Amino acid sequence: MNLQLASSPWHNRENWTSPSAAAVVAQASRLRMSHRPSRLVCKATGLGNRDGRRDFGSRDGGPANPAVASRRACWNRNAAFTLLVAAAAAGLIEVAAQESSSVVQPRLPRTNLLLFHDKRGEVLPVKSKTNWQKRRAEILRGFRQIAGPLPGREKRCRLDMRVDSVTNCGSYERWLITYQSEPGSRAPAFLCIPKTALTSRKKVPAILCLHPTDMQYGHRVVVEKMRDHYRTYAADLAERGFVTLAPAYPVMANYQPDLKALGWQSGTLKAVWDNIRGLDLLDSTPFVKHGKYGAIGHSLGGHNAIYTAVHDDRIKVLVSSCGFDSFLDYYGGDPKNWQPERGWCQTRYMLKLAEYRGRLDEIPFDFHELLGALAPRPVFVNAPLRDGNFRARSVDEIVKAASAVYRLHGAPQNLRVAHPDCEHDFPEAEREQAYQLLEEKLR
Repeated sequence: MNLQLASSPWHNRENWTSPSAAAVVAQASRLRMSHRPSRLVCKATGLGNRDGRRDFGSRDGGPANPAVASRRACWNRNAAFTLLVAAAAAGLIEVAAQESSSVVQPRLPRTNLLLFHDKRGEVLPVKSKTNWQKRRAEILRGFRQIAGPLPGREKRCRLDMRVDSVTNCGSYERWLITYQSEPGSRAPAFLCIPKTALTSRKKVPAILCLHPTDMQYGHRVVVEKMRDHYRTYAADLAERGFVTLAPAYPVMANYQPDLKALGWQSGTLKAVWDNIRGLDLLDSTPFVKHGKYGAIGHSLGGHNAIYTAVHDDRIKVLVSSCGFDSFLDYYGGDPKNWQPERGWCQTRYMLKLAEYRGRLDEIPFDFHELLGALAPRPVFVNAPLRDGNFRARSVDEIVKAASAVYRLHGAPQNLRVAHPDCEHDFPEAEREQAYQLLEEKLR
């Protein structure tokens, strides 16, 4: 007898919808006492149809000879039992995995990134890049537990870019555009294009420029001088010959998508998705170097850039100005900032964080981990000494923790931090350092 297991329905896991593994195994122990395999066992092993009547070699679903039927029923019971044991041994019915997946593992320390949970839930030291990928996956799960799951194909659609206006800015053109980031939602953005890119065949690098909080002007503040304390880095970089894309942040200024109706758990992840689709747009643009982008942002844009880069490795170099400190240190941990619609807990950010008021240490991710998750990509952090939003001391602790991962990758030089003596600002000297880094890594 030659069993062709490769052709069994359960062998191809993409086509096999498993019932409860525990239920299958429980019934397997009773299998030999029954006249024929149960429906549950038949479903798991592929033996018989849903009534357990069909056996191998029968055309009509069951033999006519009672003696043959008896022998074949016995064979079916033994074969089903054997297949179940083999499947369990091979990991195809993952009883232990299913049971352990329902167990909430304790949060690993945010200041020690060189630890990870193995398959059994034991805490082990990170000794390789492979080990680190397991910790990184746990970090992403923690982030998505709060921000929501990253969408798949269901939210991908034609970008359908539309140009609403074109402004001549001397060495470059500024297009006000919208693109369809998902069905039922069009994201506004400024696309700044050097004129040389429009007239030559040479492709130029592009940078995602994410704006700070501004409820009146939104993304306009990075392309025009609208506020004394905001810097026009999207315009600056366009003048240096980069294509820049500055999408609007959702639920801010003139961009007001209905997050609930669109199915988003957080404004943060909606922004990440809009940015990812913005990179798709750049990938479709003929005058842009595809697949290798920079990202830069100040304040809101500073952490928006980190969230996006963690989820899209097309971003090869990142600049974050005044974008973060530890959740534990945010405004000294004052509980009033962890109420719904305050601080990080606003609908446009991550409302679910309000559930952690009074137990901030249990938030399943922090910037120590997110920064580590970017390794070994080059990152420049601007953290002013007198920033009233995000504390420089806390930033240093985060960078120290993330540096261990950069060392693991043999690239400690790729994580840099500057501490200008100013308030919540992105001064000229630090912007110049950031621009030079983008030039160095993208040209």
